[in-house]
Amino acid sequence: MNFPQIDPIIFSIGPLAVRWYGMMYLLGFIGGYFMMCHVVKLRDMPIKKEVISDLLFYAVLGVVIGGRLGYTLFYNSSYYLRHPLEIFYVWEGGMSFHGGLLGVLIVLLLFCWRQNLSLLLIGDLAVSAVPIGLLFGRIGNFINAELWGRVTDYSWGIVFPGGGSLPRHPSQLYEAGLEGLLLFVLIYLLHRSEARRGIPAFSFVFLYGIFRFLVEFLRQPDSHLGFLWGGATMGQLLSVPMILIGLGGLFYVLKRNMP
Repeated sequence: MNFPQIDPIIFSIGPLAVRWYGMMYLLGFIGGYFMMCHVVKLRDMPIKKEVISDLLFYAVLGVVIGGRLGYTLFYNSSYYLRHPLEIFYVWEGGMSFHGGLLGVLIVLLLFCWRQNLSLLLIGDLAVSAVPIGLLFGRIGNFINAELWGRVTDYSWGIVFPGGGSLPRHPSQLYEAGLEGLLLFVLIYLLHRSEARRGIPAFSFVFLYGIFRFLVEFLRQPDSHLGFLWGGATMGQLLSVPMILIGLGGLFYVLKRNMP
């Protein structure tokens, strides 16, 4: 199956071009805002809408700055050391989820400190929105024909531009389904069940690590990195700490709340 011809630019007004990649980020942030408002009502959280707006603003900064710096450091540091100005070319793609997660964690720490709010409470709220951003983000990766998977003989394999003549796994769509849709449903169900404070946040960290680790078996490693320690990819190596932190956090929350 050939890759569908999708123009990465939705429309242009003079020199200004609106791209699908940027639109996916915008939709993710908008969807995340409405989801957080819903969860606040659902869980009767002591958080005002103004606080959600401020939280989203800081989260956007954390995602963009952390995601871009994470990509340049984890995946292609040698290139960006030679071309430092291109670090700011975010419209060309190249974002790291793990870097974005670290960026969001830092801004959440600062936000909770300034607002005198519980980090676990805000963490639970934030992770209700993240899968929406991941869903749209991975669709954006697919439209950009980037981060495609390994060669496959399955009937749904796609011949991607720049990926050679052989069909490959549409790993971006796998990630959209697992890290986006499925993770969204699971985290939402935890909120619906009124899970203890911290359970949604640490469940997200654990489950994302698992899903990403598994999909990496079908995703093509970055050409300049290839396979690393023990045949693992960079995405898998970065996901292992998430799995361990998620498990440790769940153990801590459950133990702390035991009678």
